[in-house]
Amino acid sequence: MGQFTTYNARIASNPYVVGSFACIGGGLFGLDISSMSGVLNNPSYLSTFNFPGPSAQGGIVAAMPAGSLVGSLAVTQLADRIGRKKTVILAGLIWVIGSIIQCASVDRGMLVVGRIISGISVGLSSAVVPIYQSEITAPAIRGRMVSLQQWSITWGILIQYFIQFGCSYIHGVASFRIPWGLQMIPAIILSLGMTVFPESPRWLFDHGYEEEALQVLADLHGGGNTKNELVVLEYEEIKQQVYFERTEGAKSYLDLLKGGNPRRVMLGMSLQMWSQLCGMNIMMYYIIYVFEGAGLTGIRTNLIADSVQYVLNVALTVPAIIYIDKWGRRPMLLVGTLLMGFWMFLVGGLQGRFGHWSTPDSNGSSVWVIDGNQAATKAVIVCSYLFVCSFAITMGPVSWTYPAELYSLKVRGKAVSLSTASNWAFNTALAFAVPPGLNSIAWKTYFIFGTFNFAAFLHVFFMFPETVGRSLEEVEEIFQQGHTFTAWRIGKDVGKKTLAEVVEKSRAISGAKGDDYKEEKHSEEHVA
Repeated sequence: MGQFTTYNARIASNPYVVGSFACIGGGLFGLDISSMSGVLNNPSYLSTFNFPGPSAQGGIVAAMPAGSLVGSLAVTQLADRIGRKKTVILAGLIWVIGSIIQCASVDRGMLVVGRIISGISVGLSSAVVPIYQSEITAPAIRGRMVSLQQWSITWGILIQYFIQFGCSYIHGVASFRIPWGLQMIPAIILSLGMTVFPESPRWLFDHGYEEEALQVLADLHGGGNTKNELVVLEYEEIKQQVYFERTEGAKSYLDLLKGGNPRRVMLGMSLQMWSQLCGMNIMMYYIIYVFEGAGLTGIRTNLIADSVQYVLNVALTVPAIIYIDKWGRRPMLLVGTLLMGFWMFLVGGLQGRFGHWSTPDSNGSSVWVIDGNQAATKAVIVCSYLFVCSFAITMGPVSWTYPAELYSLKVRGKAVSLSTASNWAFNTALAFAVPPGLNSIAWKTYFIFGTFNFAAFLHVFFMFPETVGRSLEEVEEIFQQGHTFTAWRIGKDVGKKTLAEVVEKSRAISGAKGDDYKEEKHSEEHVA
């Protein structure tokens, strides 16, 4: 075995183990989301960091997605140069450093630096894990595997939140330092565990390790048998794709602007943008503020109400994982954006009708709040829960799956990292903007996000083609159909091929390469 093929073949033979383990990288994202949401009303946290106001708190929260933006852009180089597997290992190591700094932080500056470093790790893993998963799983279960990334995010949010909840009973700085320190355990497991998993066969083939690529495919999908039909089919498709891309010259960022790539890059980036602009950010980072505005009083009461939200987020992602390859990407996105827009408008309407400006907190800043109206308070909480359920079963999983399967091997690393960077750019902006937004325009904030959801529905309807069930190489043919603004016209069988068709094409390519070689040889002899 070479340096890139040191792995455990028995582990590699189970696609669910291989596909799901790397998802711990997604879990890190979830851990970080609730590492902040759980301390926003913690007295020890507030006094240690000098009672941050809306803008300062927005800055502290935004430090992590800002670092993630940097990390996801770094994947454009790292994923292609050192490989998918090593990039995941590196992400875990960086997370440990960030967690140590956060845990030890004594002022806002140190906390922000720790969150930026952790953010770089999350950016790396959130961009490279979907690439890795999409390249090692069979087409029939690829959606399910990549959507596990979203499920692991929800688990990370939930686990960290309950650790925060338990530690909220501790008086003093340990109430937030213990959860921030425990964050490093999953990252250590991720970095150590990835050493027994295989490298992506597509990356191996592209870097000249063709025999190793075939063996990895055989271990992944054929029980070690290199003659297995699915293994041969995938190997031949990868071979055709790589040879075709090599004839087009070296990889560069300019490739993203060639042929049909700009369309695909924009689809990936815009889907990740919509996944942020739908309003899920408010419901994850700032749910404590939302429920305070709805009239929930008391730290413990609010924490319990928030935890229900996180449990629903985990539970409702499960049907999406099971059925994503049956339902298809387009229907899930269309239904999800409509439902989320509806719930957002309901929350905004209820807040606007039954709320008013009040000054309940110690530093005297005004907040929009519903008080003395239990029915309205419960309605806002229920609509918030239904919003989270709608996201979890539709947009959440698809926003990771779809961009990972849009691109050819030549640009996949760069294009997926750009789409993930789009996620983090909007995540950063919203982390900054939401606290001041809730503080100034209050209930109107929800109407803004509701409108974004309806805009996303129109965008998906007209421009997002279905990609379910195709191999990553077959997706190429979907985009050769055109239909840039009439995506619904592209049939579900476009691009699907039999093994015989793929082998025939491969022989034609090999024959052409052989003819070129003979021609070169003949001309050399003629010159001699």
